[in-house]
Amino acid sequence: MQIERRTRAFRPKAPTVTPIVLPRMPSFRLDGKRALVAGGSRGIGLACAAALADAGADVAIAARDQQRVAEVVEALRANGCRASGRSVDVTDLERVKQYFAEEGPFDVLVNSAGMARHSEALETSVADYDAVMNLNVKSAYFVAAEAARGMQNGGGSIIQLSSQMGLVGGNRRTVYCASKHAVEGMTKAMAIEWAPDNIRVNSICPTFIRTEFTQRTLSNPERLARIRSMIKLGRVGRSNDIMGAVVFLASEASSLITGTHIVIDGGWTAE
Repeated sequence: MQIERRTRAFRPKAPTVTPIVLPRMPSFRLDGKRALVAGGSRGIGLACAAALADAGADVAIAARDQQRVAEVVEALRANGCRASGRSVDVTDLERVKQYFAEEGPFDVLVNSAGMARHSEALETSVADYDAVMNLNVKSAYFVAAEAARGMQNGGGSIIQLSSQMGLVGGNRRTVYCASKHAVEGMTKAMAIEWAPDNIRVNSICPTFIRTEFTQRTLSNPERLARIRSMIKLGRVGRSNDIMGAVVFLASEASSLITGTHIVIDGGWTAE
């Protein structure tokens, strides 16, 4: 008797389809974060304070002019933001320590206090040199250090407002350039030292921005023409040109960025 054998047709097994998991965009929001803006009552510092507050941070303003600080705080609160402020001269290091002891810790520091006294290098006075270095370098160093002490348990972001002149040289700007090159150096070294505590340290390097600080220079037609010729995009900066960068560096969107700078110079330093 013949036995009938049935064979099944070979059917290849359908491949397993693994669903694609899309990466999630890190948040630029700063809700629940406390941010200090040193020099936050005017110019670029004011723009930084407004940007951080708009992104949800509770912003503290520290600047010398108490009345101006109060006006800025009132304006931020009127816009629905959380803000506070106190009069602080950041060149007074004992006052700085006291301020952090009373108001800290902070999750974000923006060091925006700065100044310039331009002159030919051979004509620079000791008084002008000391004034620029004390504010642009010494205070920036120790304000950052005090902020870092409070960030050691939870991490944070320290942002130094440097300058394109921290990357290049400039005529009649020797002291200012020296101070900003120093800021770039301390930014890198602090970033290395504090990285184990998840404290990120970066700088923002703007070109000429229209503020009270630059009004004298930009009101001179010849100087303005030369500045525009150096800025490849053909225009002087505005304070709101800085706002996106400061929120980015303060937020989790930049969580792997430290020890470097963001250059906002319209292409000045591209050559």
